[in-house]
Amino acid sequence: MSRASQVILTNMCLIEDGKGNIVMQIRDPERYSWSGAALPGGHVEDKESFHDSVVREIYEETGLTIK
Repeated sequence: MSRASQVILTNMCLIEDGKGNIVMQIRDPERYSWSGAALPGGHVEDKESFHDSVVREIYEETGLTIK
């Protein structure tokens, strides 16, 4: 009996400006499978570090460059 199972890793990133403002996404129900407000983030690709996935997803979803 195998104890292995597939895992899908995701990330979300809270971006705050020091004044209490945060970056949120408002997802369009006609474009996405689910709608509503969410922090930007997404899936970690195969062999990608968690850090690199956060930096990539933030750029893809917001156009912001973080480090």
